[in-house]
This record gives sequence, C-alpha cells and structure tokens, in this order.
Amino acid sequence: MHIRDWPESERPREKLLARGPGSLSDAELLALFLGSGTRGQDAVTAARTLIANAGGLRPLLDLDAKAMTRHRGLGPARACLLTAALELGRRHLAAQLERGAALGDPHAAGRYFAQRLRGLGHEVFAVLYLDTRHRALGFEELFRGGIDGAEVHPRIIVQRALAFGAASAIIGHNHPSGNPEPSAADRAVTMRIKQALALVDIRLLDHFVIGDGPPTSMAELGMV
Repeated sequence: MHIRDWPESERPREKLLARGPGSLSDAELLALFLGSGTRGQDAVTAARTLIANAGGLRPLLDLDAKAMTRHRGLGPARACLLTAALELGRRHLAAQLERGAALGDPHAAGRYFAQRLRGLGHEVFAVLYLDTRHRALGFEELFRGGIDGAEVHPRIIVQRALAFGAASAIIGHNHPSGNPEPSAADRAVTMRIKQALALVDIRLLDHFVIGDGPPTSMAELGMV
C-alpha cells in the first residue's frame, strides 16, 4: 500500500503537522527526507531498512554524504539533503549559543558539544568561552588525538580564555568508543584546568563527556 493510501492521521507529513515532529518515529522522520520508497517498499519501510542496515539512525547520520550513497535507496541527492539538514541543525544551535539565549538551559551547552563532537573517530577536546552573563563568546576545538586520547594543555586554555575576555568556560571532549563515563584521566585533567583558570579568576562551569546517549555532565557528578 502506498503511503497516500494510508489513513491520513498515520501519514508522516500529516502526522507531523497535526502532532509535531516529536510524534514521528525515526523511520517516519527519515521517510520525509526520502520522499518516496524503493521498488516494493513505501518510504517508511525503505527508511526502516536503511536504519537497520546501518545499525541504527545515528550510525547512518554519522556518515558523510559519499558514504551514505553506498546504502541502497540513498543516492547523491538524498544523501546531500540529509547531510545539509544535519548541518542546518548544528548551525541553528550555534546561532542560539551566539545569541546567549540557549545557555539559560544548563544542558544547552552539552547538546552543542554533542552536535560538534559526537561521531568523530578521534578524540577532540573543545572549549566554550562565556562572558559574565553566561553568553557565548566563542567555541574552539583546541586539542586532537588518536582514539586513545588527546593531549590537553591547561596553559593554552588559559591563554585562549584571556584572549576572548572570558569570565567562565565550559570544556568538553568526545569518547570515540561511545562510553560516556568520565575516566580517571578525565577527572585529573578537569581539576588541572579548573585550578589553572582559577589563577586568572575564570570559573570552570562544567566538563561534558560525549559518547553514546546524552552528554555526561561532570559538574552534575560533583567532579567540577
């Protein structure tokens, strides 16, 4: 049965308009980008097949456009549409941070770190610099490493924070393994950075660890 023959309340587009995007399943959301299915499959079934073959929605969307096209049903046009949509989402969140409004929510910065760092095959350590009203002044990826870790230099973080005129900072890094639990090394480097920033009256607000699932806030765990 073609989607246009489904009950109107169950069609992805009509369902989104009536109930909002949160009411749609992963496959239904993906089907809206596919637009149509493949031979013998409607768009939602084709989307379910794509997600299953990729090992999940996130592994599929972590692929670049060229890698996406290796999956049956995702040609260059659809792959470009999906990667462009993801980039729009990242830029929307970045624009919110630049305006400062998003940081009224203490987890907004964690979502931003996740958008920037999740899915990378190597470890990246980044810093978000904030003014006295917790508005974003800038974001930098300062250190990169192999899958075993990035070498972090607190002195450079202090120098960059001073250059931005920051009153506080939030740091974050990803775990390519997907495990979001802070390691002993994560705890140690957090304390070193906190102490180094405190010497110049800059407060470290949080350290987010990005893996699978929600970002882990080390401040919520009492580690900052």
